[in-house]
Amino acid sequence: MKSSNTSLLLFLFIYLFSFSGITLADTHNEFIQCLSSYSQNFTSISTLIYTPNNSSYRPILLSSAQNLRPYSSPLSDPLAIITPLYESQIQEIVQCSKLHGVEIRVRSGGHDYEGLSYISESPFVILDLRNLRSITINTENNTLWVQAGATLGELYYSIAEKNRTLAFPAGVCPTVGVGGHFSGGGFGMISRKYGLAIDNIIDARMVNVNGTILNRESMGEDLFWAIRGGGGASFGVILAWKINLVSVPENVTVFNVTRTLEQNVTKLVHRWQYIADKIDENLVIRLFLRSVNSSQNGDKTIEVSFTAMFVGGADTLLQILQETFPELGLLREDCIEMSWIESILYMAQFPRGSPLDVLLNRNPQGRAFFKGKSDYVREPISEKGLLGIWERLYEEVGSSELQFTPYGGRMNEISESELPFPHRSGNIYMIHYVVAWGEEDVEAQRHISWIRRLYNYMSLYVSKSPRGAYLNYRDLDLGVNNKGNTSYAKASIWGTKYFRNNFNRLVHVKTKVDPANFFRNEQSIPSLSSGWKK
Repeated sequence: MKSSNTSLLLFLFIYLFSFSGITLADTHNEFIQCLSSYSQNFTSISTLIYTPNNSSYRPILLSSAQNLRPYSSPLSDPLAIITPLYESQIQEIVQCSKLHGVEIRVRSGGHDYEGLSYISESPFVILDLRNLRSITINTENNTLWVQAGATLGELYYSIAEKNRTLAFPAGVCPTVGVGGHFSGGGFGMISRKYGLAIDNIIDARMVNVNGTILNRESMGEDLFWAIRGGGGASFGVILAWKINLVSVPENVTVFNVTRTLEQNVTKLVHRWQYIADKIDENLVIRLFLRSVNSSQNGDKTIEVSFTAMFVGGADTLLQILQETFPELGLLREDCIEMSWIESILYMAQFPRGSPLDVLLNRNPQGRAFFKGKSDYVREPISEKGLLGIWERLYEEVGSSELQFTPYGGRMNEISESELPFPHRSGNIYMIHYVVAWGEEDVEAQRHISWIRRLYNYMSLYVSKSPRGAYLNYRDLDLGVNNKGNTSYAKASIWGTKYFRNNFNRLVHVKTKVDPANFFRNEQSIPSLSSGWKK
């Protein structure tokens, strides 16, 4: 078995260094020493490793990519894509990659907004976790272990297969991987009642920089704190999460109603800001704002979708809205009662009646070139400020949208230092900006310039000192690290926007567990190693 293992990893590094320009002869002895020290379950190399001369390389590279924009870089191709079947293989890849200077980018679902899980300026390999997606549910205590390569859709499907009155508060896109989604926060349609995904994680397994598998007890509370909201890729390779499931009734209620300028939508959005974070915690009303052609005269207008889920029945929901937001004019026929798992399909925009197994499809529902950004709003935006947003939405000829996601409820009850994710009490809602276009062409920069201008305009109306941002909507415009090692001051430019005062603690955890900064990317937490200046 040991010789089989050596053959596997020897082939791997022959592939790696043949494409990086480093000769095998230069490092032959080091490789042999490295490879011969390991033993693992042997699997055919063709099922684990994909290189540029392999016909499956490009399909595997693009298979989970939602955003095609990062692939437009000439530096985006990895030396190899490795798809391990066993945790022990990850340990070995980390050990040998560190020893021989090859960067690792870990890909769970491939939804990183800036592609940091699958591109790099330095020679690198993708550690693709698609084969590590087992899910084990303990129905006696309502806990669950999920491997990092599983998608949200696979997670939700597995929960529903066991019990239709159990759920988990995480995102609405079923092809997002739990490895990255959970480590950045994880907001969902029941988060005002149950908090973020990270608020319901009770254990984890990961491979550290030494190739050791750790759980909560062995990693210690500081590292366990850091990986729940601080981005797991800065600290190691997340293998699995243990989560607490939450109880939901047999039926929840959803609605999606659309209003335009002709229906007084400016005043509706303005009013929504005063109730969104204060309304019953069982209710989330998200807003989707876009420019469309008016059905009346063909001129442009603003359309806003009020999309909601209520953990309860329609009659109770109608009563709550009649008391708090009668201006919306919600009717009984607008409300649909369904199970929680059916609401997952609804929010993901699957047709009514779709079978649950559509959640098992790991391929993104739509691919595009896009740029996203985020903000937090702590004071309601005036009607004048909203009109300025409308004017800028009219300017963009691509597919653009703003999403307003309300906070409050359980989010307000957790202190900003409890976990690295700091955007808690005092935030009315989060804004997600996105602009998309169909293909990479000379117009791409025009779309990106547009969203940056909108973002600059919004500086008057959003959080300040620092201006907040959500890690799971990663944005390299906020700042990037120097190539290789970077300073505390350089990284804090973007780091305090994601983490506020928690950035300092994250840096000290990083320095303790990865002092040489092996696990790094353009926005990874830096290490205060000797010779670096804070």
